[in-house]
Amino acid sequence: MNKETVVLAYSGGLDTSVILKWLVEQGFNVVCFVGNIGQREDFEAVKKKAIKTGASKVYVVDLRKEFVTDFIFPALGADAVYEGRYLLGTSLARPILAKAQIEVAEKEGAQYVSHGATGKGNDQVRFELTYYALNPKIKVISPWKDKEFLSLFKGRDDLISYAKEHGINVKASSSKPYSEDENLMHISHEAGILEDPKIRPPEHVFSMTASPAKAPNKETILELYFKDGMPAKVVDKTHHVTKTDPLELFIYLNKVGSENAIGRMDMVENRFIGIKSRGIYETPGATILWAAHHDLEGIAMDKEVMHLKDMLAPKFSELIYNGFWFSPEMDFLMSAFNKSQEAIDGKVTVALYKGNVSMIGRECYTKLYDQKLSSMHEEGGFNAFDSKGFININAIRLKAHNLALGEKKPYMWRQKKKRSL
Repeated sequence: MNKETVVLAYSGGLDTSVILKWLVEQGFNVVCFVGNIGQREDFEAVKKKAIKTGASKVYVVDLRKEFVTDFIFPALGADAVYEGRYLLGTSLARPILAKAQIEVAEKEGAQYVSHGATGKGNDQVRFELTYYALNPKIKVISPWKDKEFLSLFKGRDDLISYAKEHGINVKASSSKPYSEDENLMHISHEAGILEDPKIRPPEHVFSMTASPAKAPNKETILELYFKDGMPAKVVDKTHHVTKTDPLELFIYLNKVGSENAIGRMDMVENRFIGIKSRGIYETPGATILWAAHHDLEGIAMDKEVMHLKDMLAPKFSELIYNGFWFSPEMDFLMSAFNKSQEAIDGKVTVALYKGNVSMIGRECYTKLYDQKLSSMHEEGGFNAFDSKGFININAIRLKAHNLALGEKKPYMWRQKKKRSL
């Protein structure tokens, strides 16, 4: 009798190694999928471990360039930032991994896919919504929501005991009592000792960026070129380096950003399922790009388009965070954002210094910015008398509102009562 095949998203860590062995014991033929999205990992060692643990086959797929061009850059074009702070490094990585996993499942003729995300977090949603969006007939095995699996494994200690019993090599250690997720865009740190939001994370938590205190005592000057809103070239004027390939460009920005302590973020966010969680993020290269791109939009984008885009961006960011990268609403918004980027061509010069990204110059290749028209030193073709009528027209309804209220004294609500502390 032929065994049914399941494609498992495998990392080589404790959870997915135990899940791999457990699936084998359930009678499945397990094919492992490993996505290279820029995590610092020995992929050959991960592959060997999967085979040793019971996988019949292992796919290691290099997704780094696609991650940059098809996920990171489009999110950049929309200025995607969740809750005003988080640049969505993990959220953007999940749909590309799930997409590649579905492609492996189709190649293998597998009816099932599986992942190691917990039942409390966001990743379970991101993986599974992507699975179903791309293959509505796929069947999902989510062990951390499976009664039989949960009856065996109550927590980390049970996983470690099972791994030792089955000869699975694990690196269980108390030296890092927190959880990490790493990819080309960022590294996140959460759980364990970081769950108390009032405690400052120890410096040893940070592994992708230098401490601001130890960063260079001089600025690094970069020129960032954009075409249709997408990064086209970076020129490091300080170190005389130029990059144009999207992947090489992004990797280089990670390097100089890391050296200059760029992109650290400590926040409490709202998970999709309603739980608040504290996350520590390091996102060096993307932080530089996001800041420069948004600055260029200020000079290159029409005012009303920009204001509409600023209204839509939070919803777009929420969709990414909640796992709806492949959805009708995302297609709709992406079309609008792509249209908004058609004239975002130019150069932004930034200075990196001890955790800060400072805009020190920008140049737009379109003609929305008119220096003479904006100048305070010359008329530049602007008729100041037009402003008088402009103000009078906008004041009509304000005057009417005041007269209509009469003795009710408009705007008294602004006089807030003092509260004793």
